[in-house]
Amino acid sequence: MLCTLCSVLCTPIFAQLVQPVKWSGEEFGDSVRLKATIDEGWHMTIIEFGEREFDKDYADSFVITLAKTDLTPIRFNACDDKMCTAPEVWEYSSLSAESASPLSEASSLSSDTERSLWLIFILGILGGLLAIFTPCVWPIIPMTVSFFLKKGGGLKDAILYGLSIIILYVGLGLLVTILFGASALNDLSTNAVVNIIFFLILVIFSLSFFGLFEITLPDSWSTALDSKARSTGGFLSILLMAFTLVIVSFSCTGPIIGTLLVEAAGKSLLAPTMGMLGFAIALALPFSLFAMFPQWLKQAPKSGDWMTSFKVVLAFLELALSLKFLSVADMAYGWGILPRWLFIAIWIVCFLGIGIYLLWNIRNVSTTRKIIRALVIIPSLAFAGYLVPGLWGAPVKAISAFAPPMEIEGREVYDDFEEGMAYARQEGKPVLVDFTGYGCVNCRKMEAFVLDNDSVKERLKNYVFIELFVDHRLDTDNDGESEGTENSRLQRERFGSNAQPFYVQLDPQGNQVADPMAFTTDPIEFINWLKY
Repeated sequence: MLCTLCSVLCTPIFAQLVQPVKWSGEEFGDSVRLKATIDEGWHMTIIEFGEREFDKDYADSFVITLAKTDLTPIRFNACDDKMCTAPEVWEYSSLSAESASPLSEASSLSSDTERSLWLIFILGILGGLLAIFTPCVWPIIPMTVSFFLKKGGGLKDAILYGLSIIILYVGLGLLVTILFGASALNDLSTNAVVNIIFFLILVIFSLSFFGLFEITLPDSWSTALDSKARSTGGFLSILLMAFTLVIVSFSCTGPIIGTLLVEAAGKSLLAPTMGMLGFAIALALPFSLFAMFPQWLKQAPKSGDWMTSFKVVLAFLELALSLKFLSVADMAYGWGILPRWLFIAIWIVCFLGIGIYLLWNIRNVSTTRKIIRALVIIPSLAFAGYLVPGLWGAPVKAISAFAPPMEIEGREVYDDFEEGMAYARQEGKPVLVDFTGYGCVNCRKMEAFVLDNDSVKERLKNYVFIELFVDHRLDTDNDGESEGTENSRLQRERFGSNAQPFYVQLDPQGNQVADPMAFTTDPIEFINWLKY
């Protein structure tokens, strides 16, 4: 639901990033002491460092003192018992004791992490704003005003109330991170069973918003908390009131929070916390304002027909988004129940449904609501029309992050590494290996914006194209190990990377001829990277 609203507005969120090695340097006259601090459970391998030879692996830390004239860039990667990072380059170029002056690969990864966190934060804000208008949250506003009128209100209490909401939701983000960790969250986000569960949850909530049944938590929970809050004084009463808001609203905010945490999964250790911070700030702001100025409630629209309309629109959006999770599981297990054309057809029906539903009886609503409905009707019908050519193979790039991958014409693809390499040796052609995933949003984006570009397709005719899915669940070799597991191990052990999309160029003998390419939506950048 949240991603559906933001897909056109937001740039992609980058694949998972782990940085277990931190470099620093300190000068002593004409010498420099270099130190790598390695996170617990990881070991570092120095791939290239001038002409020097070292033991293969280092755990905890690596320290060396060199003359300034002997300093050269260090190329390294790190592994734990589950994965390896992509090779990075670090160079001590400062005359101070400051750390990490990374070169191209490392600096790019650092900026990607920062950008990813900001995008997660923005998604959280949008999710919080959306949650305010849900049928579980909006009715809590009068309860909030009543509570603070009896307490006397005031700036201090309003600020404490807002901070309490933020603390509770950020605490949830921290708890998720501590319990699972960034890497485990990334595994969950691409796990077929987890995606099926999310699909079912969103379908159930959409059916509830359509009015088939009502989903509520036990009234005794919220009643007990509200009663306790009113009978308690000081900050504890405000904290209990904030907790009441969280409990009462969970049946509507749950799907938004769950979707947000899936999007944050594996980006970094801070990502779930940043997402929940944005969500909590957006959700807490109006409640703090109403607590500060209770008279504003008189100007707020009451729940009524508009809330019913909002629930139905939300139901259509949740139904559309649920297909993204079903699609990941469908492709991972090779069921073939949700081909690309059917996915697009259901999205067309959902957005047509929004437009037609809001058009129904529009003459009987006020002028203001007609204008508001028109602002939703026009984009919904226009988007449905935009999707129609996708039924016959058009790229419809706006949903490339969600829909099953499209087949790119004129490209022969191998899904087995050894088979593709054998053909390359036979024909004397270079190889382009594409490590991808069914649940990889950025992979779909790159396929639509780069690989489907006419100039790129022309250049790729020079290559043998090998496409390897790391989350494919079928055991095609009948060796007890899924194809995805084999592809993932190949990427980690041979190319030192654990993130997708990930492109590697090889010569016919299997030698790497250029640094790997990660995510980009610029076809020119990709063409310039190609060697053949």
